[in-house]
Parts: sequence; structure tokens; C-alpha cells
Amino acid sequence: MQRVVFLVYPGFQSLDLTGPFEVFQTAGGYECLVVAPAAGPVRAGSGLPVHAGHGVADLPPDGVDTLIVVGGDGVDAARHDTALLGWTVRAATGARRVASVCSGAFLLAAAGLLTGRRATTHWSREEQFRREHPDVALDCDPIFIRDGRIWTSAGVTAGMDLALAMVEEDRGRDVAHAVARELVLFLRRPGSQSQFSVPLWSRQPATDPIRAAVAAIHADPGARHTIPDLADRAGLSPRHLQRRFTAELGVPPATYVERVRVEAARRALAESADPVETVARRLGFGTAETLRRAFHRRVGVAPTDYRDRFRAAIPH
Repeated sequence: MQRVVFLVYPGFQSLDLTGPFEVFQTAGGYECLVVAPAAGPVRAGSGLPVHAGHGVADLPPDGVDTLIVVGGDGVDAARHDTALLGWTVRAATGARRVASVCSGAFLLAAAGLLTGRRATTHWSREEQFRREHPDVALDCDPIFIRDGRIWTSAGVTAGMDLALAMVEEDRGRDVAHAVARELVLFLRRPGSQSQFSVPLWSRQPATDPIRAAVAAIHADPGARHTIPDLADRAGLSPRHLQRRFTAELGVPPATYVERVRVEAARRALAESADPVETVARRLGFGTAETLRRAFHRRVGVAPTDYRDRFRAAIPH
């Protein structure tokens, strides 16, 4: 039995605990423990009370195989708890793996465990993390990152993806797939997949001309969306369109178009059996190779690998 210890505190995010906990319990072969500053009831940020079987004063830090620090708004107070930080450092020293879910990365960083490492956290905390921990190579695009024996993940459900990856490392791909099926997690996401979808990474246009251009892109991602084409739809000159689009959306038109097309390609690959070449032509990439390069750039995996992971729900 490999001991997985979840570190919680008042104000933790309940899904950061219960999601990964269920993954390990379903896989079998793991002893899952919950530890808190003190044993007993610990209230999550949502108000859900959870019983911590151990406090940091009574659970020896040795014998921990995997330490997982959960996230939540309460981390802002927890990372200043010297007893909690001390126990975390001692437990992490002997652990085979150390991980955080969501803003739990702030506690690992406060304990000095992320210094000089790549890490991620929930996208909404990116600016705060960069400001407070410039010694960490933060990347808030992937849903989880592994740097040696240190794992960090984005928020809430991404913790389940991280736990599934750990189960796959320990028990193999077949067991991880079985756990995903049991928990109806048929979309097993690789860590390199972006935690951003169009509604998250995109600002909203502020003016009617740019709204018209953006609406045209989303209505038909595969259509011609050159600067002159978008300028015609917006009623602006090409130069004015490019300047205002970038100012309002935060990215140039060509980058925005590519991101929308990649999002559309992800849906097409997961929801249809169309060949990659057909998807590429229909969505404006022209060739499968152009789609492959854009997919690697935006998603971190090849289109065929993405389809292999995400088409599990499609009847054959």
C-alpha cells in the first residue's frame, strides 16, 4: 500500500481533495490519509466539513509516498502557518512525489519546494504568483506540470488529471483507463493540454466593429479571415482593424483566428471520425501538416494523439 497524504486547511477547495482522493481509492493499492493543522473537522471554502484524521503534530512526516497539497482561498493564511510549513518540508523530504492542486502551489512555494522549478497553478492566480515567487518558472497554460518528483496542477478538475497520471505511472495505462471509465472521466487529458479554452483566454471586444469581426471568426472558423477580409466585415481599414483588434482582444487577429480554429479542430477530432486531412481543410488550415504544427503549438500534442485520448466516448 502506497500512502498518499492530502494536506488540507480551513478554506480549502473541496474538489481539490475529493477528486484526486477518489481517483486513488478507485485505483486500489493506496492508503489515503487527510492531514490538517489539527485533527478533526475542517471546513472547506464552500462550507463543506471534512474530517481530517490527523493533525500535523501527530502524523509522523516519514512514510509518506505521495504528498498532495490542495488549493483554496484558505491557502493565503495556511502558507504563513510555520508549523504547517515545517511539517510540509519534512514530509516532502522523504516523499517519492510531492504535488499541489490549484493554489496549493502557493504553499509549496512558501516552503521553498518550487524554487528553480517549472510549476503551474490556477490561471486566475497567475499574476499574484509571479509577483510573489519570481524564483519559480511559472507556466499557467498546462493543466499539470511534472518537474522531477514535484507535480503541480491547475484548479479543481485538473487535480483528477494529475492523479490519473500518477496512477498510470504506478499501475500502468490500463488501470488508469479503468479508473477513468469508472469515474466517467472518459476524457483523460495529457498534462500538456492547455487549461485555457476560447472563453477563458479571450477578452471580450469593446466596440461594435471588432465584435463583428470576432463574430465572423466564430461563425465559420474555416472561412477566409485575412486582415483585409476582417477589415471589410468591421468597416475599418486593414491597418486600423489590426491595431484595434490587438488592443481590444490582447492578441493579433492571426493569433486569434488560429486559436479559434484549434478549438474547433479539438471538437471535431473528439466528436467525429473525419480524417485529420478533412478536418484541416474544413477549418482553414489547408493541410494536415499545418494543423499538426498549430496543434503542437497550442495544445502540446499531435492531432492523432489527441483523438486517441479523447474519442473514447464515441461509439465504434
